[in-house]
Amino acid sequence: MSKQARSKSSLLKQVILGLSMPVVMLSSGATWAEPLKIGYSDWPGWVAWQVAIEKGWLKEAGVDVRFDWFDYSASMDAFAAGKIDAVTVTNGDALVMASGGAKNVMIMLTDYSNGNDMIVAKPGIKSLKDLKGKKIGLETGLVEHLLLLNGLEKAGMKESDVTIVNTKTNETPQALASGDLAAIGAWQPNSGEAMKRVPGAKPIYTSANEPGLIYDVVTVNPASLSAHRAEWQKVIKVWDKVVTYINDPKTQPDAVKIMSARVGLKPEAYLPLLKGTKLLSLEEGKKVFVKADGFKSLYGSSKIADTFNVANGVYKQPQDLTKAIDPTLATK
Repeated sequence: MSKQARSKSSLLKQVILGLSMPVVMLSSGATWAEPLKIGYSDWPGWVAWQVAIEKGWLKEAGVDVRFDWFDYSASMDAFAAGKIDAVTVTNGDALVMASGGAKNVMIMLTDYSNGNDMIVAKPGIKSLKDLKGKKIGLETGLVEHLLLLNGLEKAGMKESDVTIVNTKTNETPQALASGDLAAIGAWQPNSGEAMKRVPGAKPIYTSANEPGLIYDVVTVNPASLSAHRAEWQKVIKVWDKVVTYINDPKTQPDAVKIMSARVGLKPEAYLPLLKGTKLLSLEEGKKVFVKADGFKSLYGSSKIADTFNVANGVYKQPQDLTKAIDPTLATK
């Protein structure tokens, strides 16, 4: 599903409040801790948590967690304002938040985009090479821009070989239908809508062509992580149960019913979007947490995203990846 806007503008102006877990004071003087608060939004790897919520698995694990539903950019704003302890974002956007003062630590992977992010071309264009000298509509500085550059490099082309027209992601379907563009870059459901509006339009390059270009993570306020490390460990352990339930053919229909209801779609409409997302078990995530260059590593992928962000003026100074990622809870 959509990661609405993946916006950076408001985040660069906000500073994290350094929130640790607040407590509620009683008249008797006793205290109890509030639940861990996690912001999540409309993307299959994050909607997957709905299964754990409705099945009661987090309570069974002995951890008090509240998931708050947001539009994507609003979830990052809430995190930056200290209203929640953790948020589900792309690894690149975790770096954007940190650059604006909203310090965070990526503690687990939920998935990577496996086809939901696309370069969609109008009829007659069969490959990226066919885009030479033509206009492509996408939101500059965001992940589809990075996806395009990755594809162009593989095709032996440079960014200067095409003309990028800065287009809001939710406006890309109309932009492709207008006839002014040869292609657009967007993620589901916008990419799918573009193909509906322009019969014969099809993806010529997707995130499935570069697994690990876009990792999705749970990232936590460092103060909350320090104060509640054992609780965060329990949250992470529940994730394996979620992935197994969604991937098991026997239980997948129930999982898809739960997930699709959260976003207001019918299960049959949601299933293709789920298939464009590669959910990562903890065991699979361990391999991604290994320090290495390239897209098979969260460190390598984040380094590429960091370089892209600096080059495109998203922020000025490279981020410290050793502080941005803590693999220890997810790799125990």
